[in-house]
Amino acid sequence: MTSHDQQITALLARLDQALDSPATAHGLARTLRAAVKEVELHRHHRASVAALPDGVLKPGPTKVQIGGGGHRIDGFFNIDIVSPADLLWDVREGIPLADAGTETIFSEHFLEHIDYPRSAKSYAREAQRVLAPGGQLITGVPDAAFVLNQYPAPPDRASEMIDRWYAKRQCRRDINTYLDLINYVFRDQDDDPTYNPHCWAYDHEKLAQLFTEAGFRTVEPWTFDPTMANPKRQWASVYVVATK
Repeated sequence: MTSHDQQITALLARLDQALDSPATAHGLARTLRAAVKEVELHRHHRASVAALPDGVLKPGPTKVQIGGGGHRIDGFFNIDIVSPADLLWDVREGIPLADAGTETIFSEHFLEHIDYPRSAKSYAREAQRVLAPGGQLITGVPDAAFVLNQYPAPPDRASEMIDRWYAKRQCRRDINTYLDLINYVFRDQDDDPTYNPHCWAYDHEKLAQLFTEAGFRTVEPWTFDPTMANPKRQWASVYVVATK
């Protein structure tokens, strides 16, 4: 174990100790839980970095899914920072693929979970780098335009969103107005460590701007394909395909 790994282990022990203390205030506990999660992700990433000394998968897969979690696509290599994945890797630190060797990159309900602008723009540039000429980046995210266009929403429309997205969540009782719902869609922050917060909201215009800035030639609406995308994600999501 390296000195850095020893420091990380010691840090986790101190964080856990602080979280177990009844003297730790609520605000501090929320911050510490987020820190613990990031430290654990860092450990997974460092282990993979150690296994890839030059930071590049060899041979490189031609079809890649980013942040797929438990949703797997036949023929796609899944890169994620949490299990299950073919490679545990933090793509905020780059994509471990060679230049211009990938045909397709797919992600859905991932981009909104990384910070903007640094990580989101870095991810877009990295995707453009690793794709071959004519390669495609397919991205799906919650559609901010769909949610905002309903405001102020009738009770039945709000109820449908809540039932689809939050019926089994602890935060359900705290969605008391439609603006509460908008806040959860855009930020999705509560005290349940099972869920990762949303860091940024996207619509078609924002996705087009992000990927055009990164160097993609075209960004167009993507026709939803349930053999690739998760069917439960289709409702109230926006998907685009960016072509290098």
